[in-house]
Amino acid sequence: MPATLGRVLFLVSRRWRGCLLEIAETIVLTVVIFLLVQHFVAQPYQILQVSMENTLQPGQYVLVDKISPIFSDYKRGDVIVFQPPQGYSENGQDIPFIKRVIGVGGDLVEIRNDAVYVNGVKLDEPYVYEGQLTTPLNGQSSWRVPAGDLFVLGDHREASQDSRVFGPIPKSSVIGRAWLRYWPLSSLGWVSPAEYVGVPNASPVPSTEPPASPVPSTGPPASAAPSQ
Repeated sequence: MPATLGRVLFLVSRRWRGCLLEIAETIVLTVVIFLLVQHFVAQPYQILQVSMENTLQPGQYVLVDKISPIFSDYKRGDVIVFQPPQGYSENGQDIPFIKRVIGVGGDLVEIRNDAVYVNGVKLDEPYVYEGQLTTPLNGQSSWRVPAGDLFVLGDHREASQDSRVFGPIPKSSVIGRAWLRYWPLSSLGWVSPAEYVGVPNASPVPSTEPPASPVPSTGPPASAAPSQ
């Protein structure tokens, strides 16, 4: 009898060890998948700023899409999350900023008559908080966006540190596109990009490198082919 009881206890113990091992493997796999998804695919982001009101409200959560920019470059109207230039923070906190892309590489962005112009065309911006006017913040009112950079503005123009202050930002500082507002559930919905009708394509950005000097020919001049 004791031998039988011991065998039963051994089998039960082995079964429990197997269950615990499966649970541990599942937990580890879940954590690894979560970290991979967050690092490479999508990342949750909490809105802590008022600079995107009323499009996004403080306290809301959005998912930041990291993978689509690999295949589809950032464009005007996108809402993006990025690391701000050094020295800029939100209420003393070193947190990523969230703004709207207004200009891409080559674009001429201007603020005049309290409105935003891109490549000479005035933008229709119905999302701007309470119809606020757009004014320069440091005396500069015109920017030519360098290749590989983005010009960004907050929808709440009077409460936003953006490219009017620190200039265009490099794409390398961008974490991704905000694409889904998921919390609270009452605010569930897509974060749709704006569309700017009639804005022409960006002008080519002049190269800062001097043109290459022509290499003199050292051979005899080529003979012209006779006319047929």
